[in-house]
Amino acid sequence: MSDAKIRLDGVSKSFGGSASVVAVDSLSLDIRAGEFMAIVGPSGCGKTTVLNMLAGLDRPTSGTMSLNGRPIEGPGAERGVMFQDYALFPWRTVRGNVEFGLIYGPAGRGLSPTQRADRVNRTVEMVGLTGSEDKYPHQLSGGMRQRVALARLMANEPEILLMDEPLAALDAQTRVILQDELLRIWGQDRPATQRRTVVFITHAIDEAVFLADRVAVLSSHPGRLKQVIDIDLPRPRGDETRRSGDFARLSQSIWELIREEAYRATMN
Repeated sequence: MSDAKIRLDGVSKSFGGSASVVAVDSLSLDIRAGEFMAIVGPSGCGKTTVLNMLAGLDRPTSGTMSLNGRPIEGPGAERGVMFQDYALFPWRTVRGNVEFGLIYGPAGRGLSPTQRADRVNRTVEMVGLTGSEDKYPHQLSGGMRQRVALARLMANEPEILLMDEPLAALDAQTRVILQDELLRIWGQDRPATQRRTVVFITHAIDEAVFLADRVAVLSSHPGRLKQVIDIDLPRPRGDETRRSGDFARLSQSIWELIREEAYRATMN
């Protein structure tokens, strides 16, 4: 696609020396601007490896990765990463965690202390944590901690949101609530031109179908692109979406693509 925001072209990644393990093999994928792309697959399919390479934390063994037509050669302020384990600083308050990148990173350059405080306040309000600014991570529930992690990511205003199973550690009820909140914050009711581009890694097929515009399904050992599924569910999405027959149909079709490999992964 000529309008690709992110392009992976024949990307492979191996680990180790002479007895190297191929984690990702010949992966080609285009991601459009403003698109919510989910990547699913059985354990060992290289999902996190792909995200680490997009973040610039690792380099492909072969092939190329580009953003806006320029090679991805390392980390960049235009890409923000959110992890499963919150990665909050326990000695900093909610406010201190959210403003960290604005103080010590490039995202805050040119901002006055007042402008920085205003952005932190807006972002904290966006994720529903107004009133908790002075609490420390140990005083927060798992869902609240993940809201802080999301606020910290959004405060830096990156073009690209790279999310590695950010909701996996949460209980089922909190996870559903934060799926809804994530779509609200992303701006699912706005045109694609007004949204950030999201690459979202998950093991949960229903989560991928609920959130994404498209789902890339990977095979395992090594990770190869098996199929890209268009999620033709109308937006905005909510509980009615989860109850729909189309939601169940799409979830089942993705499960059928990975069921055999997922079963084998439980035996290794």
